[in-house]
Amino acid sequence: MNEGVALSGSLSFLSLGDLLQLFGSNGSTGVLRVYSSHSPEPGVIYLKKGNPVNAFAGSQTGTEALFALFGWIEGEFQFTIQEITEEKIITKGRMELILDGLRKLDDGEVEKLGSVASDTEVSDIAASDEGGPLIKGPLVDYMYIVDEEEYSDGQEIVREKKHGNWIWVVVQGVVQVLKDTPDGPIEVVRLTDGSFIGSMATFTVNGNIRSATNIAIGNVSLGVLDTQRLFTDFSNLTQGFRRFLLSLDRRLREVTDRVVEVRGRRISLDAWVKGRKPAIRQGKPEKRLFMITEGNATVVRYTENGYIPLARLDRGDFFVVYRFSILGTNRIRHPSLPLPI
Repeated sequence: MNEGVALSGSLSFLSLGDLLQLFGSNGSTGVLRVYSSHSPEPGVIYLKKGNPVNAFAGSQTGTEALFALFGWIEGEFQFTIQEITEEKIITKGRMELILDGLRKLDDGEVEKLGSVASDTEVSDIAASDEGGPLIKGPLVDYMYIVDEEEYSDGQEIVREKKHGNWIWVVVQGVVQVLKDTPDGPIEVVRLTDGSFIGSMATFTVNGNIRSATNIAIGNVSLGVLDTQRLFTDFSNLTQGFRRFLLSLDRRLREVTDRVVEVRGRRISLDAWVKGRKPAIRQGKPEKRLFMITEGNATVVRYTENGYIPLARLDRGDFFVVYRFSILGTNRIRHPSLPLPI
């Protein structure tokens, strides 16, 4: 390592978002230089106590330059620890900058520099080489990680129906999610970097019973999250929003169970829709958020293979618009929602 350089490496291994997260967690002060063969000059970011105060990328400066550097997806970086005398031009918080930068990169608002740049859009949900879909989560927030655990290929992380309140985030590797069935275990999905293992039921009085078995595929590194800190954050939310999040958690469990039943052909559509009338139809625009105060409903989605039951909703559950607001996209159409007549 060069004299005065505290950290250096490849952007293909540590992206700019990862680096800003790392330096923020450590409260680092210094200069981050980013080098790309596609730019005659390096990009420069000045950091004070982990927060960017100014940046330069070609003729761009400040926040505009910082966002532009998110597009440098290949090249090298060097971080030098030194006192910073630069005027504070960037006023946004570190996490807001990271999230905005990643969003702009995904939305094509930032030009990509590097051979990876192409017209092919990469989804956070893709087909794995073997087995079910592969889900990648958001950027890992290392401030919430209190420990790291390593698992080898085939090692069990959690077992279905066992009690446990630990929550992990996948730092590196792939985790297989399995559900037990009368015909043996079946794979539901695979999780990779940024995805979470655990449930918000951890924060309830009854605690959490694992809804699936998780197995490491190859070598896997997991970050153990600070559940006490998460519980404090959760407790500080309004009662209504806590109920909303727990409703989402129940919905995920429901949909996972339906996947197993549909694949095993042990589900009857008539039992889900008989005696009910449609309240909201799939594909129809709807901007309201509903909470069930009395009665129940079922969620059914139409696919090229016919109608598929997804979940049962009871008193206190929410439905409709949250999918758009959370995912930040209008490309997903909500399923139909039959209610009792």
